[in-house]
Amino acid sequence: MVIAIHLGDETVNGNIMKDLSEDIQNNLQQIQSDFGSSTDLVVREFRIAQLDNTKAALIYIEGMVDNLLIATSIMESLMLSGQPEDQVLDFYEDELSYIKEHLLAIGSIEDISTFQSLYNSVLSGKAVILLEGCSQGISAATRGGKDRGVTEATRETVTRGPQESFSEVLRTNTSLIRRKIKDPNLWMETKPIGRVTQTDVAIMFIQGIANEKIVDEVRRRLNEIDTDSILESGYIEEWIQDETFTPFPTMYNSERPDVIAAELLEGKIAILIDGTPMVLIAPALFVSFFNASEDYYQRADISTIIRFLRYIAIFISLLGPSLYIAITNFHQEMLPTDLLISLASQREGVPFPAFVEALIMEVVFEILREAGIRMPRTIGQAVSIVGTLVLGTAAVDAGIVSPAMVIVVSITAISSFVFPSYNMAIAFRMLRFPLMGLAAAFGLYGVFVGLITLLLHLCNLRSFGVPYMSPFAPLIVSDLKDAIFRLPHWMLFTRPRLINQKNIIRRNANNQKNN
Repeated sequence: MVIAIHLGDETVNGNIMKDLSEDIQNNLQQIQSDFGSSTDLVVREFRIAQLDNTKAALIYIEGMVDNLLIATSIMESLMLSGQPEDQVLDFYEDELSYIKEHLLAIGSIEDISTFQSLYNSVLSGKAVILLEGCSQGISAATRGGKDRGVTEATRETVTRGPQESFSEVLRTNTSLIRRKIKDPNLWMETKPIGRVTQTDVAIMFIQGIANEKIVDEVRRRLNEIDTDSILESGYIEEWIQDETFTPFPTMYNSERPDVIAAELLEGKIAILIDGTPMVLIAPALFVSFFNASEDYYQRADISTIIRFLRYIAIFISLLGPSLYIAITNFHQEMLPTDLLISLASQREGVPFPAFVEALIMEVVFEILREAGIRMPRTIGQAVSIVGTLVLGTAAVDAGIVSPAMVIVVSITAISSFVFPSYNMAIAFRMLRFPLMGLAAAFGLYGVFVGLITLLLHLCNLRSFGVPYMSPFAPLIVSDLKDAIFRLPHWMLFTRPRLINQKNIIRRNANNQKNN
């Protein structure tokens, strides 16, 4: 089977690397053969009136183009125009130049000379015009067809702020970012990645703000990708991330244009992939995963309080079951006597130790959460909520777990929903289980050893050369104004120093806030 695939690839590559022929029929036969006479491939042969009825052909994929644009800006312009005067044609080098500069009423066109460039254009939603007697063709931007369009963000919801989110169309996503940042220094580079899928991948950065070394590193890693398919941003993330064997994400992603625009203004680089609404950001910092876009739309004092509340919930989601296990098993003296007696009475008929209790409840809740995500939306949430209530009550009545353990696991599960980033929430959910094991074996000493090991691992991580724990390690006092708490916007006059080293100042710090 491997030999057959290899031979097939050689045959295809041999065909698509060929130059176009001056015989239009040979070109059309080759195209039909390479596409296997696919029914969605449209090959429209016609004659151009202004060029002595010269034979021409229009090639495109049905469903990927704007049919109205093809009819009005290409077919009507080429077929219904009158005969030009001879002296007019003398001003042009050849017939293709006359078509491009005099007939085609369309915005973006480019020359193609090989079957490979022709196929890339057609499969990207463009229309290709071939002319009898010419070994070149014209590719016209006619992208269209049906897409989901710009809808409300479903994963990163906010009560205040823009409600729009990215779609699966690359050009729609880039336009959403450009609407936020109206600056010609917002540069974009696009290249196809994937030998079979030829997926368009674009990087966007603000020239003069982004660190050139990080931009070059992103380019280098993208150029080194050698695979046959890129179907989603997760493919790119795994190829270019700094560290594979870590539970923590080293690249940030978002579906919100305002979030990506804010990250670009910090000096970071956005990576957009055609076919997915998730945009990657490099480099990524640990604190970025705990800050929500809404933090910058509320007043500074309100945002700071919400952040403190969020960090408390994150602490509970990671250490809730572990602390309960450690204290009830090894450090009962830390509990008030009345509470200790109450917990002991609840556990009288429970046959399992606290660690097994917590493990059972955590696994059951993770199963219910995953089932709620995979089930139809109309019943998914209802099933997960009802299932949790029913199973929790039944487990207590059966004497399998204690009521206190149900409370601890429930608070832990609810706290895990506070994470603004789903990737980081998964990491904390994974780390909860080894910390529970350390607590059951060594008590609070095991929990502290686990936290120290975790902290050392975090301090060792890099994201495109930038320390993952910045601005805490290394400590950069000037960058702490937007880390755990958020100062007012008029005080955020510098960008992160480790990410941006050229254009650090946002505004003149000497200008005082107007009273």
